[in-house]
Amino acid sequence: MPKIIDHDQRRRDIVEVAKSIILKGGFEAATMRSIAAEAGFANGALKHYFPGKESIVAATFETILQQMSEGVQAAGEEPTSADAALRGFLQATIPRDQEQIAAGRVLLALWEYAMANESLAELYRGHLASWRASLIERMEAARDEGSIRDQDYGPLANEYISAAVGATVINLMYPDGERIADYETYIDQFLARLR
Repeated sequence: MPKIIDHDQRRRDIVEVAKSIILKGGFEAATMRSIAAEAGFANGALKHYFPGKESIVAATFETILQQMSEGVQAAGEEPTSADAALRGFLQATIPRDQEQIAAGRVLLALWEYAMANESLAELYRGHLASWRASLIERMEAARDEGSIRDQDYGPLANEYISAAVGATVINLMYPDGERIADYETYIDQFLARLR
């Protein structure tokens, strides 16, 4: 009986290998040959799952954005107050553990590629727009609850997202999370300004 292969799982495995290689050696290290070798495939076997490096890179970029979005959207869904939901959302957008820091570092390595690929650039712009809309929605809920004061939340959301992206960039130089406490302090200060 022929072996049943889960092609979707193989694609996910290949993306994980690509993430690992990019994390260790940067974008240039993720060649078809290096990905195939690390994934345990013969040269050329990756073409059964991805036509070329560009499609693996695109899938890796999309996977990281999806994982980040899922984490952010899930943040704050359980808390009993809108204020706690807002804090949870803010914390979810800042890389706060090794896995999140690693994902952010891989994402940054792929930014240059995304600049030259309009569909990936649009995907990332959509990701940021979704974060912004969700943040404003949570701030409005906290305002309605009486936890924060009424003000124009658009510029505040822009500021916070810029700080969150900046935290991701800074983690390139601090991959062990040495700056996480600084980000927690910033969240506290940001919330204090909203009150």
